[in-house]
Amino acid sequence: MATHKLRWGILGTADIARKNWLGILNSGNSIVVAVASRNAGRAGQFIQFCQSHAPMPAVPQAFGCYEELLASKSVDAVYIPLPTGLRKEWVLSAAAAGKHVVCEKPCATNLRDLEEMLEACRRRKVQFLDGVMFMHSRRLQQMRVALDDPQAIGSIRRITSAFTFAAPPEFFTQNIRADAAMEPHGCLGDLGWYCIRFSLWAMRWQMPEHVAGRILAQSEPNKGSAPVLTEFSGELLFKGGASAGFYCSFLTQNQEWAQVSGANGYLRVEDFVVPFDGRQIAFEMNNHQFVKSGCEFKMEAHVLRSTVAEHSQARPDTQEANLFRSFADQISSGRLNNDWPEWALKTQAIMDACLASARCNGQLVPILGAPVSRRRVSRS
Repeated sequence: MATHKLRWGILGTADIARKNWLGILNSGNSIVVAVASRNAGRAGQFIQFCQSHAPMPAVPQAFGCYEELLASKSVDAVYIPLPTGLRKEWVLSAAAAGKHVVCEKPCATNLRDLEEMLEACRRRKVQFLDGVMFMHSRRLQQMRVALDDPQAIGSIRRITSAFTFAAPPEFFTQNIRADAAMEPHGCLGDLGWYCIRFSLWAMRWQMPEHVAGRILAQSEPNKGSAPVLTEFSGELLFKGGASAGFYCSFLTQNQEWAQVSGANGYLRVEDFVVPFDGRQIAFEMNNHQFVKSGCEFKMEAHVLRSTVAEHSQARPDTQEANLFRSFADQISSGRLNNDWPEWALKTQAIMDACLASARCNGQLVPILGAPVSRRRVSRS
């Protein structure tokens, strides 16, 4: 465990940074010491707002440019919620400054950029992690136990997931996620990244052999700008016959479910990305039975609901607090976690291939091999 608090700087004042400010505070072993924006006044306003809701022990310093924050000796690590189109530049700058990095997703504009970003982190021996919070929930550990029980699910045959929200009209004119220059993957990057990650996790990080994608809807080009993906579906085909399908959309009402189907049953979770509000989060194991007796045919429901004592928000046991606590513990250990960047690399590779397929009328795109770190950093 960390013996001192990891000191965080936040690059940018995006909405998600408010949630992670609270996650850092609730981690117990981290603290925000600085926030940077292109405008010092905006950084100060962000700090003032967050301090009024979740005060840090000392008021963080406001910087009027990102370079000044990265040069600060009081900052150990940076959280980067900047738009995808800007992330490469600032991950590279953070690595050059010797700062550990938590980067929002999707991590990069393309796989080649992410490979360059991760190589920079490896060279400078700084930790990289993407901001997929559900990976740090205790529920995921319990779900892993259930999936590994051969009597419960059996061999995995099919994974399905959906993550959507119905964006209001102003979203498409005012939100950065509707700007193709800054967020070139649209709903695929903003939402589909989570579905791909869940499928990889369920398959124990096995890469698919082929993928396919379909653009189901996109925005109209505006003043010469590229259209934004607003509805997308993808298909992943694994060696051995297992498959995974996902659907993401800015046009469909809130849903965030995932299901893993096997030879003996299926696991279902209704809120795999952002847990429903409450003190417990849950998932279900299903093993329904079809019974025939004489002329009677009936389907018997066999459902086992499992719960995990974990708050959904604003507490030390939330998944975002767990993320920052685990990250700080990793830094305190003096060793780098090589799995974390590999997760991001594999997710990016699949997302890019799905988009390439969609732009070729849904043709199957081969995944020639799992992306792997070019060299491992020796544990220090």
